[in-house]
Amino acid sequence: MPANDNSLEINVNPDMSSTFHKSEKMVIALLESASQAIISIDRTGRIVLVNHRAEEMFNYTREELMGAHIELLLPESKRGGHGRERDEYFNRPRVRPMGIGMDLAGRRRDGTEFPVEVSLSNIETEEGLFGIAFVSDISQRKQLEEQLVHAQKMEAVGRLAGGVAHDFNNMLTVISGYKRMIVDELSPQDPLREYADEIGKAADRAGAITNQLLAFSRRQVIQPRVINVNTVVGQTEKMLRRLLGEDIQLTLNLRSDVGNIKADPNQIEQAIVNLAVNARDAMPAGGHIAIETENVHLDENYAKAHLGVKAGDFVMIAMTDTGHGMDANTRQHIFEPFFTTKERGKGTGLGLATVYGMVKQSGGDIWVYSEPNKGTTFKLYFPRAAESATDIRAGAAERVTPQGNETVLVVEDEKPVRDLTVRMLRQIGYNVLSAASGAEAMEISKSFSGKISLLLTDVVMPQMSGRQVADALLATRPDLKVLFLSGYTEDTVIHHGVQSGVEFLPKPFSREALSKKLGEIAKAGGGAAQ
Repeated sequence: MPANDNSLEINVNPDMSSTFHKSEKMVIALLESASQAIISIDRTGRIVLVNHRAEEMFNYTREELMGAHIELLLPESKRGGHGRERDEYFNRPRVRPMGIGMDLAGRRRDGTEFPVEVSLSNIETEEGLFGIAFVSDISQRKQLEEQLVHAQKMEAVGRLAGGVAHDFNNMLTVISGYKRMIVDELSPQDPLREYADEIGKAADRAGAITNQLLAFSRRQVIQPRVINVNTVVGQTEKMLRRLLGEDIQLTLNLRSDVGNIKADPNQIEQAIVNLAVNARDAMPAGGHIAIETENVHLDENYAKAHLGVKAGDFVMIAMTDTGHGMDANTRQHIFEPFFTTKERGKGTGLGLATVYGMVKQSGGDIWVYSEPNKGTTFKLYFPRAAESATDIRAGAAERVTPQGNETVLVVEDEKPVRDLTVRMLRQIGYNVLSAASGAEAMEISKSFSGKISLLLTDVVMPQMSGRQVADALLATRPDLKVLFLSGYTEDTVIHHGVQSGVEFLPKPFSREALSKKLGEIAKAGGGAAQ
């Protein structure tokens, strides 16, 4: 079989060559075992050879493909110019990948299109020149690439959200703190009290938005524990029925054998409520919402198709609605913060972003199935925990009022926050020393001869971090207790050298929250950074 310099050549061991040419079975076996679709055409574009993988990939039988024109397997938008491209290739045949830098697609029997990679070769025979296409279905790879780009974008936005939250929480601490001090100075009948209360409400709403951003970015302070999913879902039912209204039917299908997960129950409840609110808004004329729980096993195939998911046993919470559904473009953006399809003023675009962050922070995965006019299903997967569930009401700290007669050293580089914190502590009854930096705190500690019972320090500061300040002071005052403050969240704080489990109070905080935290430290008799 003669071949030009650019045609397909098969090199065979000389000792095997005679056997190879006498045996069609070996050639057929090679074609049929190939992982790629192999299709050969003549100059007119007529298909003269296909393998089994081509039948599978395009959903045609071999009999239907043989003799048909290659354009049958192309998207309709590509068929018009394909004859010209084919003629150009046969006039200058060569081995090459096809469509470098282009998005190529194949077309199945049912009309669906899918991304492909194509390599071209050719072979010269006594009957003439034939082109050979090696076609790979790259749908899964494309899906993973899209997930990776999406994950990178979400991570970048999450880092931005964390930075914004830090600065925003510093401001909210000052606003809320001084509002409370103003209220304390006003009589119950003073008309200015109403204005101060409105300031406080606005600060609370702003804090709620910050918390949503932190949940999305997976930087929210959480209290995970082993919980039973059915218990959490069941406790939200009454609230959901009030929230959804009489024109929306709610049904629960909770499997009795569903396993436990390790997560923050408050986050699970908030995720369910956020999904329900979205579902309600997608059904303005009423409809049906179904919530179900089930044990599932996500296998390697699922893990390969979903970035960041490890195969294993999971507990699924699924919510299905009969709303108007979503198209593919909307589905690509629904978890992005501030993306919303609702009218102006009817949504912040943070609901689904919050759910996404909560699920990911718990080590789980979230997936959405939706088509226009066919409703939507959200599936939340959480790794199954082997431990027994704890009471979800556990963990509430007993409120203790501190004596407030000890000396506290406050280290905070933001002057408004530092001044407010000092005033709060003095109102509670503490003696207070304050420093604007780690270096100043070291000088105060050296010159102060009395006992400093507590170091209250911001975590992220220039020159010396809160962790470094604590380590330096503990070297000379080993009995010192430490409370870290930060507008960042606990996950981020850990990255700044503060171990998980130490005493930490996120900003913004109220005087009551600060007093309660100090009481807990006093009761525990510890809290020093280790």
